[in-house]
Amino acid sequence: MGRLGTVDPNSYAEPDRVTTVHSSLKWIVDFDNTKLHGSVTHRFNLLESDLPAIILDVRDITIKDVVILSNNNSTPVNYFITDSVVDIGSKLTLELPEGTVKGELLVQINYETANTASGLLWLTPEQTLGKKHPYMFSQCQPIHARSLLPCQDTPAVKFTYDSSIEHPKELTTLMSALVLGRNEGISSFEQPIPIPAYLLAIAIGKLVTRPLGPNSNIWGEEDIIEEAAQEFSETLNMLKVATDICGPYVWTQYDLLVMPPSFPYGGMENPCLTFVTPTVIAGDKSLADVIAHELAHSWTGNLVTNRNFEHFWLNEGFTVFIETKIVGRMRGTKEKDFHMIRILTELRECIRTQLANKPELTKLVVDLSNCGPDDVFSVVPYVKGSIFLLYIEDLVGGPEVFEPFLLFYLQKYAYKSVVSDDFKSTLEEYFSKTDKQNNLKKIDWNLWLNQEGMPPIIPKFDETLANISKELALLWSSKKLIELENNETVKENISSHQLIDFLGRLIEYEDIVDLNEEKIDFLEYTYNLKNSKNSEVKFRFIRLCIRAKLMNRMDDIIAFANSNFRMKFCRPIYSDLVNWPEAKQIALMNFDSVKNQMMTLCSQTISKDLDLLVK
Repeated sequence: MGRLGTVDPNSYAEPDRVTTVHSSLKWIVDFDNTKLHGSVTHRFNLLESDLPAIILDVRDITIKDVVILSNNNSTPVNYFITDSVVDIGSKLTLELPEGTVKGELLVQINYETANTASGLLWLTPEQTLGKKHPYMFSQCQPIHARSLLPCQDTPAVKFTYDSSIEHPKELTTLMSALVLGRNEGISSFEQPIPIPAYLLAIAIGKLVTRPLGPNSNIWGEEDIIEEAAQEFSETLNMLKVATDICGPYVWTQYDLLVMPPSFPYGGMENPCLTFVTPTVIAGDKSLADVIAHELAHSWTGNLVTNRNFEHFWLNEGFTVFIETKIVGRMRGTKEKDFHMIRILTELRECIRTQLANKPELTKLVVDLSNCGPDDVFSVVPYVKGSIFLLYIEDLVGGPEVFEPFLLFYLQKYAYKSVVSDDFKSTLEEYFSKTDKQNNLKKIDWNLWLNQEGMPPIIPKFDETLANISKELALLWSSKKLIELENNETVKENISSHQLIDFLGRLIEYEDIVDLNEEKIDFLEYTYNLKNSKNSEVKFRFIRLCIRAKLMNRMDDIIAFANSNFRMKFCRPIYSDLVNWPEAKQIALMNFDSVKNQMMTLCSQTISKDLDLLVK
């Protein structure tokens, strides 16, 4: 495929020649045909005169007409769509009149989305909790905004937006913006802070709300709202801690929307409206750290943004780094360090399995010249990136020295987009006149950014809490059932986080003594796994059932796989199943029966995983 643009390998846009300043959306939501009809009016800033054309990204969009708006007049624009790339999109060329001067230009595009738009998922009433009304939601990250509207779909460009949405009057519409008004069947919004296209978001359904505090509400379907409000009741405490670390929260509103189970991620940091999967509702707040993560994105990702997704670690590594600080300030150093130890376990497992045949994707900065960001998605930029920042923090003298720099970095690049060299130069600039500058010379930037595999240096952590899960994993992997039944350590109470870590470490063992039905039954009984509401626990237990090749557990395995389409869970489960010869056809048939209920990015990613494994 090659690099589509000079700034962003996955976008045809030319932000060095023209940028989007503001976009006005007018959409009619058509549930019958699962389409959006309407228009977008872009206010462009042309950076040069005599620009022959404006290039935008589109994917499966039908253009009706394009006009330039000026002085109450409209001038038709010649346009054409070319250079389609599978799973990426196409180039929309808008030809400009000769002599077009640089500066502001208003262009209105009338269009409709495809009923298979990759960034939208349309649910029938039967697929919702309430069973009476349809539901629609978007997921534009990383490059799916182009399926919702013709745009410069690159994080190198940030724009404000307003919208008017016409929808069924019995449903509620939410967007990644502030509400301007709600009339019967029409909702209007405004996002006054510039955002990249991937942060455009919409959700429509039979939704109710509960307050979490001033300027913060939780939304969801009636059947889940009370449980969710309780689970995420610490949201404002997390926000207070985040502002102590990162500075003022600029987005005014912080709402949460509990999504349908088909939402493909744990959370999505849409400004003003975080989307969160219902799979983190565990009943004991043990998985609520996802909110700390999405909150941290309000600064790292949303305010300071990676210029393209080759530098995704600047979004996610920074965010995990801040998320961990929030956890530490709320629950103490031992929990903070255990948090890091747990995600390191996930990184090792990812490199061992998902990326075993793609070592180049274990680099912090990846090459997207010949693939899309969906193809390389993993925990690597999250965990390896945060470990790199922790290493630098230790190098310069700890949090009391590094956190003032973090504030400086966030303030310097607020409302802008950056690459790794911007972070490097700013770090060197900040410490250039201090006694820390020699410490920075110890950083091997090429090693950290471009070496494959685990982080080259892993800081020391307090392993008090992790030692328990380590010991349990060793016991369960090396002892026979009769030895476990009489072991006092096995019977000790452990926390939800220790149970998750223990099961994750057990999966890592290449050899588990007598991994059979009796041992799995005893594991389930010992830790009351049958009654667990914790999806992370259930996910790891299901993987162990597959590892033990328990065909009598197949109904439970498939039920879990079909209970949610969160890629973190679905991808490993399907991969595990197709590597089990007796289960392979069951897995493929089940995937074929449910893939149309998934978001396109989820079904396509799993399809690619399975194609590689089946060949």
